[in-house]
Amino acid sequence: MADSDVLTTLKILIIGESGVGKSSLLLRFTDDTFDPEQSATIGVDFKVKTITVEGNCTKLAIWDTAGQERFRTLTPSYYRGAQGVILVYDVTNRNTFAKLDMWLNELDTYSTKTDIVKMLVGNKIDKEKREVSREEGLNFARRHTMLFIEASAKTKDGVQCAFEELVQKIIQTPGLWEMDQRSQGGFSLSNQTTEREGWCAYC
Repeated sequence: MADSDVLTTLKILIIGESGVGKSSLLLRFTDDTFDPEQSATIGVDFKVKTITVEGNCTKLAIWDTAGQERFRTLTPSYYRGAQGVILVYDVTNRNTFAKLDMWLNELDTYSTKTDIVKMLVGNKIDKEKREVSREEGLNFARRHTMLFIEASAKTKDGVQCAFEELVQKIIQTPGLWEMDQRSQGGFSLSNQTTEREGWCAYC
């Protein structure tokens, strides 16, 4: 696909505790693969994927960071300029859900865009041992004005939808991304907001 067909390039972050499946979600979305033996991310991983949402072709630069405390020195540059963030927890591990407030505080501290779009993803719904209910995740997302979906990197459930809905909301947020595009002109953006079964459009 020619660069001239791309509406914009967006910087997307994936954050959350170590072991929640951030890298697995990224690999499922970008390469449609799943590795049950996926090793922990060291520092930062980075992938690019071009998708079309409601007729708008968008290039995504997706940053996947290590959840371990010893890599937090990377934080300020990691958050700079991001238009969207996917905050991931593991529905089978309540501690990863309890740490969400800490991650949101870090996001608020280092994000350079006040209107950054946030998507909360409860991962690993393919597992039987659930510790966090869907209602708890939904209520947390509502309190913090986040998009919300439950997903499984293993089975693909919710993965594509999570990224697509995040991009759709970014494109619909005035001033978040289009400043660099104004000189090019000619873009037609859809203002349609979709609500799909099993998730909440903007909580």
